[in-house]
Amino acid sequence: MANQSIMESRTAISLMLKEALNQSDVRSKEERVAHGASLRGDVPLSVHATWTVPENRPDPVELLREQNQTRVQKLVPLRHERMSASAFTFYRGAALIMASDLSHTPTSGIEVQACGDAHISNFGLFSSPERRTVFDINDFDETSRGPWEWDVKRLATSVEICGRDIELSKKERKRAVLASVRGYREGMAKFASMGHLDMWYAHSDIDELAQHLSGKLSKRQQKVAKKVLAKAKNKNSARAVQKLTEVVDGQLRIISDPPLIVPFRDLAQTAGAGDLVSRVDMEQLVRLVLANYCKTLPDSIRHVVEQYRGVDIAHKVVGVGSVGTRALIVVMEGADKGDPLVLQIKEAQESVLERFCGKSPFEQHGERVVKGQQALQTSGDLLLGWCRLPGQDGTFKDYYVRQLWNGKGSFDLAAFDATRLEKLATACGWALAHAHARTGDRFTIAGYLGDDDAFDRAILKFARAYAKQNETDYQRFLQALESGELPTNAS
Repeated sequence: MANQSIMESRTAISLMLKEALNQSDVRSKEERVAHGASLRGDVPLSVHATWTVPENRPDPVELLREQNQTRVQKLVPLRHERMSASAFTFYRGAALIMASDLSHTPTSGIEVQACGDAHISNFGLFSSPERRTVFDINDFDETSRGPWEWDVKRLATSVEICGRDIELSKKERKRAVLASVRGYREGMAKFASMGHLDMWYAHSDIDELAQHLSGKLSKRQQKVAKKVLAKAKNKNSARAVQKLTEVVDGQLRIISDPPLIVPFRDLAQTAGAGDLVSRVDMEQLVRLVLANYCKTLPDSIRHVVEQYRGVDIAHKVVGVGSVGTRALIVVMEGADKGDPLVLQIKEAQESVLERFCGKSPFEQHGERVVKGQQALQTSGDLLLGWCRLPGQDGTFKDYYVRQLWNGKGSFDLAAFDATRLEKLATACGWALAHAHARTGDRFTIAGYLGDDDAFDRAILKFARAYAKQNETDYQRFLQALESGELPTNAS
């Protein structure tokens, strides 16, 4: 009942804010900044420091079991295996648990298009349409409207947990966590000082970022950074084809590597194993996927994609928390065999935010993910689209489509030292602030945050407290695996 009351209150506040924002053109930015500052009277910055275990808090294992019900059951043990590696990998798969907890924490009442899973591993490199490498949020499965504070708390806590995972000292972790929040606060202040279009097009070009950081990194660290950048620039469809396919009887075929990669030609040999469409002609399935997906593309982009021919399709396991959701890759050929395109078709389920912040207005979750990504990112994938496909049980499931590798690059956080974590945390905070500035009232948020570090220090306390909660939940998770409450590969 308490949770329902909180959700109803948030819905009412959201409606009032939307009505106010529709009239915001008549208010100057100074007035909106002042309004944000006035909100501190009702919701002081210091209240964000508190983490108290809610009464009747759901069992984290039960929340994970609930999510497992909609996933491919034979892959659930693999999801648990990946989450069990450390408290940090558990945290990455525990977005629903944290969303449930955050629904009991105070907020300023300002909504944005939230990422929903803004942990530090969900920021990285990718290519813009102009083929420049940029740094930004790169995972949007959980995106929906919600409080901006929830994303900041998830990011800051992930920095604390990551710092513990790589055995940084408490002082080093403090600097990194504060850097993430300071990056957000100072970024929001910067965006509030800019005109609308300048703010919208602001981006973190990786070359500029590297130049900014180069004087603060050792030669060894600069060398590692350049290696990450070079690897990202070479991670494209041609590289995907080289790594994931082979030529059989003159035809390009995806290499079978079960359970991580299972071509549909193998699934079709076993009745009911496909979990999408069983015993279907592979070429017909590829055409079905592409036909539905292409309808969601702009005319100019659709014309380009329709010139490619699908040659193979497979199920490919992805991520940590995403393991068990249905994910496909489609290999395509264009003008010739040297013109490949590899698309990823990934299932989109209900966002973890929706049960606490209200349902998404979009008809299907693939569209929710795509529209959210396009709103949050400065430079996105031009081939983003969505589709619905029939499941084996006769029901349709939602998917979004993107390029599998589009100059994507990630960081090996396990190899980070204190300096690199602090710099990355700063960049993540800036990128998150830009996403929120694009989709919310940046003037009011900046006014609420203020000019000093009071908010930074409050979030540091929260991050430390919630990191302890995550450790407790992780131990509960490990016990559930050991006792057989949750399935493992050893079960």
